[in-house]
Amino acid sequence: MQLAHHTSNNVALFKLPSKVLIVEDELLFARAVMRKLQKAGYECEHVENIQDARASSKQFSADVVLLDMRLPDGNGLELLAELVAKNMAVIVMTAFGEISDAVNAIKLGAVDYLKKPIDLDEMLLSVQKVEASVVQSNNLDYSRQRNAHAIDGVEMLGDSLAMQNVQAQVNRIAQFVADDVVPPTVLISGETGTGKDVAARLLHASCANKDKPFVHIDCASLPPDLMESELFGHEKGAFTGAIATRPGLIEAAEDGTLFLDEIGELPLALQAKLLNVLERRVVRRLGSTKERVVPARFIAATNRDLHEMSQNGHFRQDLYYRLNVMSIVMPPLRERAGDVLLLAQHFAMQTARRYGLTPPVFSADAVAALNHYAWPGNVRELKHQISRAMLLSQNSQISAADLPINGSLANDSIAQLASSATLYETEKAILLKVLADNRNNVSEAARKLGITRMTMRYRMDKYQISAKAVE
Repeated sequence: MQLAHHTSNNVALFKLPSKVLIVEDELLFARAVMRKLQKAGYECEHVENIQDARASSKQFSADVVLLDMRLPDGNGLELLAELVAKNMAVIVMTAFGEISDAVNAIKLGAVDYLKKPIDLDEMLLSVQKVEASVVQSNNLDYSRQRNAHAIDGVEMLGDSLAMQNVQAQVNRIAQFVADDVVPPTVLISGETGTGKDVAARLLHASCANKDKPFVHIDCASLPPDLMESELFGHEKGAFTGAIATRPGLIEAAEDGTLFLDEIGELPLALQAKLLNVLERRVVRRLGSTKERVVPARFIAATNRDLHEMSQNGHFRQDLYYRLNVMSIVMPPLRERAGDVLLLAQHFAMQTARRYGLTPPVFSADAVAALNHYAWPGNVRELKHQISRAMLLSQNSQISAADLPINGSLANDSIAQLASSATLYETEKAILLKVLADNRNNVSEAARKLGITRMTMRYRMDKYQISAKAVE
């Protein structure tokens, strides 16, 4: 299918008109088919025999072929295999009493068959269904290639004891994935920016199903009114605007991995449906009565305390226990002694390769600043700060002055507090200071901390911080 460009899952794909090749020797019927298809927006070409069809298939590059079985220079089956080999979707047309030809055609790769005399509306519907199937297949192929590229070479850097424990957990969980066993669900928790998505991709890359699809769903970014349809899919006419049947993202994972990021943002109503999928391993599209088997493994991630949320009614307890069969806790960067410089050097090399820069050297004062900073945004913040420092630096050495953290949170008052106070008190003090430095602008404070505005609001509620508290 000829696609102009890909967009996000929530926006329809823009495409050029699909091409249909009609191989039919009955001229009046062929012209009627062409008029019907052209009126529906298709680009058509008509040939009357196998020889011309071979020539046309090289130049016209049809997406769908309507192929008659009885042609002047032979049987359409002779041409079918050649068309299928060129990735063309073939619909065969057979006369009454030639069902055996249709059966053989399906075995050779035809996607559908129509019996003559053919109803033109039925023919158009068949072409549209085949077109939708090709688009969906192309989308999944593109998704697999993109995700395979994203997973290829994924690694979790860190020599600290905390990261060694995480790696050991990943290796242990990966052993439980096999073709004949339903894999256990995994819940990855940790602060924003600690690398929960990296852990999920590493889990996928470490198991036997690493060549299968990896579907990443950010529950916090799905539009509320489309969330159910996006996850579970829908049938044509299931609701206003459902002009075609569409599988959901759960089905798209097939026998690979479904990664539900920010699972704590999923509405309670959909939590019940997700629990049913996990318990029964089946999914039912909106507007359908048919249940489809779900062989995918499920990994969920959250930066929120799901146990606390389940206790106060904001998250289903039964779903929490079902997700938390095996768990991984990603440590914050401040608890990964010795890893900050290792990660900084890694991100510096990445930036150097991306922009053709000279790999930098970190000065002694830069190393000290990196190690003394609290890193509230964790690894994500570190990556952004290193990239920024390299792009703005005038030489191949990064000093403390090149790092925007210098003189920010890495000051004496915070450092002293961190050495004597509890984690709760330290985090609250950091939030209060950043809010004060940014005139109580929550969005700007969240950006400085390397977290989302929603996460910032959640932490303010957790520590009972209001705008008045920092004025």
